[in-house]
Amino acid sequence: IVAVAVSPDAVSADAQVKTSPMTSQKPSMDSRYLAADLPLLPMGVDRAVRPLVVMQKTYEFAARHPEVMHYVPCFCGCGQMGHKDNHDCFVSARNSANKVLGWETHALVCEICVDVAYQAWQMFNSGQNVTAIRDAIEKKYADRKSGHTNTPMPPKGRGTTHAHD
Repeated sequence: IVAVAVSPDAVSADAQVKTSPMTSQKPSMDSRYLAADLPLLPMGVDRAVRPLVVMQKTYEFAARHPEVMHYVPCFCGCGQMGHKDNHDCFVSARNSANKVLGWETHALVCEICVDVAYQAWQMFNSGQNVTAIRDAIEKKYADRKSGHTNTPMPPKGRGTTHAHD
């Protein structure tokens, strides 16, 4: 048995550095950490169906851009689980201020969910609007109509400008 003595001052200083808004240091090296304003990603994200960096990007995109993801359908059949859109494959709960409270674990095991979200993320970051993103994804997965979620179309006028606008 090995005992390690750590002074309370050292522990306190370490905690302050990790939580200080003046530092860019992450609170831990945990692969589940995205940002201070988001919950830790689900357990197993580092062993999911796509590489960790893809999983992190797609979960964060769903968290930060519901105005896009609520109009992007999923095609894996998850509508049978109650999902209405690709957002639901990643985010399970938000509070009244729209802050993410919990993650959906389905995306950890479903390549289609992740691939749809990753394409939406890439297109959004290249300047595409919500309608263009939806159209491209619908076209790509046209052969999977039986698994299509019952996702509403973007409201008129919302998809006519860049999603960042």
